[in-house]
Amino acid sequence: MAASRFWSHVLGHMGTLTPADELAKRGMTATAKDGGVYVTGRTYPFHQVLRQAGGEWLAEEKAWRFADPDQLAAVAAVLDTPAASGLAENQAPWRPKPGTEHRERVRATFMAAAPDVLGDEELLELLLFHAVPKRDTRPLAQALLRSFGDLHGVLAAEPARLAEVTAFDPATTERELAAVLFRLVRTVGLRAQAEGFKSRPVIDSPEELERYLETSLAQAGIEAFHALFLDAGNRLIRDECLARGTVDHTPLYPRELARRALELGAVAVILVHNHPSGDPTPSSADIATTRQVVDALAALNVTVYDHLIVGKGRITSFRNQGLL
Repeated sequence: MAASRFWSHVLGHMGTLTPADELAKRGMTATAKDGGVYVTGRTYPFHQVLRQAGGEWLAEEKAWRFADPDQLAAVAAVLDTPAASGLAENQAPWRPKPGTEHRERVRATFMAAAPDVLGDEELLELLLFHAVPKRDTRPLAQALLRSFGDLHGVLAAEPARLAEVTAFDPATTERELAAVLFRLVRTVGLRAQAEGFKSRPVIDSPEELERYLETSLAQAGIEAFHALFLDAGNRLIRDECLARGTVDHTPLYPRELARRALELGAVAVILVHNHPSGDPTPSSADIATTRQVVDALAALNVTVYDHLIVGKGRITSFRNQGLL
């Protein structure tokens, strides 16, 4: 079609919707920028119309640029008319991909409701939207909860354990993205909890401290030894992992712990380690190591306030057991 015929054709068929409406119906967005208009989104099915109307394809920005905003009216007019030969796909209005309406409903419910309205399955389904973009995540959420027991167990699952869940699509990166997402959510949550202990004495909130430690260590598959370094007001300076070991042993060097306490200016320390077996009963090695640490720190006037062993659903306190 010659240029003059093209313009007379499109201008003679202007619809009642605005150009932006016509583009939006088909999954495209128009944005004013740098003195022109950029059209992005689902443009490929309409690239012939966009080019014929004077658009310039910018590959780096993945957008069609129009120098004159009035050119969009021409594009909209073509989209509003019965499809020309070869552009039959333009006649069908754009529709969201299957499943997106459900996702929007889940998101809307989460944003509008109280935090406890959604159960673990719904929360995990929503979280998985960010790792699994193209399919229903409810079955995957159900499979993960069956494998790991609860939301806490899912978020604490190591990548090797996630690899055992067959509900992930092996042809995609779903599993890898989920592993990153779970670790990120857990790390951010723990960091936020730890920040709270920096503004008030740790020992004044024993139940909150136990929840923090259970989230941090209860699901770990190997032993890890942490020290909570405290200032003169018993506020948290830092929670540091000093050593990682095997499923039943963690090497700890009292001199290294003493050196770190000096570096941080700590006046007290709470020792923490986990028992992957789930039983937080202190072993003879735990008791002997604790005595060595107490002696090493006493020489520096640093107090060992407690030693906590984290199991599954239970934490043992050396102080409460009379072991300190």
